[in-house]
Amino acid sequence: MAETLGMLCDKLTIVKLKQYHTEDEARLESLNKQALQLQDEINQYVSDAVNGHIPAHRLTFAANKVFKKEGNESADVSGHIAEIFSQLADVNCRLWHEVEKGYDIENVPLSEKDQLVKMLAVLNLERNKCIDAIDISFQQLVTSNKK
Repeated sequence: MAETLGMLCDKLTIVKLKQYHTEDEARLESLNKQALQLQDEINQYVSDAVNGHIPAHRLTFAANKVFKKEGNESADVSGHIAEIFSQLADVNCRLWHEVEKGYDIENVPLSEKDQLVKMLAVLNLERNKCIDAIDISFQQLVTSNKK
């Protein structure tokens, strides 16, 4: 399995953002199917992990981002899985709106372009921190219940 719980949660938050931002009925129908499929995948993943069908070491897949830390501080991620999931949804929402600005980059004032690029990078770092934190929290939960 190439995906982790954090990656699946990330995909679900993005589908939910797409649902929120569209009014096209055909697209909404497709997005509803995607959301249900992702929910089923999450349920199956959790069940497989809890029942020992996924080895504990495969419950995480660290992003291992290599970046200049100085000047690229991102928010800390903490809490239980549900709290981290909420942080992930928030980060993806903020990232969505920054990306939207980028789609119209020619109309972003020159003085704001560097800030936009910086914000995209920092939010993406936060997003990856959330994904990793969900995976680590879930792995700890699963392994602690097996003892």
